[in-house]
Amino acid sequence: MSKTQSRTKSYELVLTALFTAIIIIMAFTPLGYIPLVVINATIIHIPVILGAIFCGPKKGAFLGFVFGLTSFIKNTLMPTSLSAFVFSPVLASSFVGRSGIIKSTIICFVPRILVGIIPYFVYKGIRKLVSGERAKLGKVVCNLAISVLLLVAVHVFFAEGIEIKNADMIGWIAGAIVAVIFFVVAEVGIKAKEGAFLGYIYAGVTGALTNTLLVMPMIYIFYKEDYARALGVGANAVMGVILGVISFNGIIEAVVAAILVAAIGMVLGKISRR
Repeated sequence: MSKTQSRTKSYELVLTALFTAIIIIMAFTPLGYIPLVVINATIIHIPVILGAIFCGPKKGAFLGFVFGLTSFIKNTLMPTSLSAFVFSPVLASSFVGRSGIIKSTIICFVPRILVGIIPYFVYKGIRKLVSGERAKLGKVVCNLAISVLLLVAVHVFFAEGIEIKNADMIGWIAGAIVAVIFFVVAEVGIKAKEGAFLGYIYAGVTGALTNTLLVMPMIYIFYKEDYARALGVGANAVMGVILGVISFNGIIEAVVAAILVAAIGMVLGKISRR
């Protein structure tokens, strides 16, 4: 093994240990959440996404496992809601029976492990897309996609999270303004060859949505009746609850993840190149 390879491996191990410590601290303190007036956006998956990008999918999967393990421990020992059994095989076994052990284990660990794998390949794919022969076109497509996400996120934030008159219309207008501003700034300020920045953004979005889009549908598939009973709603209302979480929390958390992963990723990228 060459000195360069040895340094790279040591750097990855140090980063993995650092991200592991950050995940544990975030999980058991309020640091894992960002208050956004109407909701608390979960950011515990940020270290997992960054770990996937800088340390590879194997170490990313390990960090995702740590994320799932902290969720399991917290929901078992310090449950904060009646639906904590969804992430705790121990509580699930007493709440719904033995079948709950397998179901809750899958929900608690599989999505989180994938959060440490999928963003790595998304990051690599975006970098390749915006640095090839059609770099300019790839850049435009990426920026348009992010602009649309911002449009929807801002609209959802106003329409579902803030009780004001004409919130729906205000949400669309505000979302359109934010989306246009981002697109213009990104097109002017980000060179096509700077694929790393867009790669970080998409990795952040993908990582956050991987968690949300796997956890919530799994809850519906595995625990529709039990989840309804825990929330005190009818079984027919569960789908609405699931879609509400995906459309509101999921999109807001995806935008927050994109911003944080891009900001931290650019700094770590410069450090790693040194």
